[in-house]
Amino acid sequence: MARTTPHDHPLTDAQPLYSRIAVELLGELTDGTVPPGGRLPGERRLAEHFGVSRETVRQALEVLRRDGLITTDRRGSHATLPGPPARSPSSLTFPVGARAAVPGTVDRATVTWEAPPPEHAEALGLAPHRPTLVHRYESATADGRGRRSAVTSFSAVALAEVEELARYRDRARGVAAAQLRRAYDWMRSAGLTLHHRDSITRLAGAPTVRVTRRVHDQYARPLEITDLLVDAQQEALVYEFTLPAAA
Repeated sequence: MARTTPHDHPLTDAQPLYSRIAVELLGELTDGTVPPGGRLPGERRLAEHFGVSRETVRQALEVLRRDGLITTDRRGSHATLPGPPARSPSSLTFPVGARAAVPGTVDRATVTWEAPPPEHAEALGLAPHRPTLVHRYESATADGRGRRSAVTSFSAVALAEVEELARYRDRARGVAAAQLRRAYDWMRSAGLTLHHRDSITRLAGAPTVRVTRRVHDQYARPLEITDLLVDAQQEALVYEFTLPAAA
């Protein structure tokens, strides 16, 4: 006999609330909001998302767990639906504008725990002067040409959800090298689906281009914002986009 799941039955008001939440959550697992193997948000976050109590969420998760659609370990619940692993678009590298390792290029990256630029604080929903993790990246060729610099500020959500980023708080002194090239991988491993928007502007009176990247998750919560400055006379920016295959 074929096994049935909550998704096999029509959604009716006669069903218990936890059963209806299980159906809605399964829908988000099926449409890829949480990728196969991805970590689900915690019970409190799910309760806020669906507008129900944590007990209702706990019962809904148990329904999905019994059907083998999620598993739970010490780090939380994970989706187990079949499907290809999520692939990272080649254009989404951290920080935006980071160079691949090239001989003759000098790169430097540091992290500090400080109040971010005011425009970053506003974009991330941080109170004025509230400190957060700030990452600075500089790169130039050996002769000083092709200089680029980037400043990234992380949100409270990113630090709360991504353990690897949170660990930097106590060692963010701004002096030791701090390559966070895997920041986006860490976010995905924490169960976050990344959406980004890059805007490009020319700075008046200077041969410089500014690229601003804003990244948010599947719940529209801001995760980070980066401002990259590039000498437009020396370099060209190349954007790559990976499109899914036709169904």
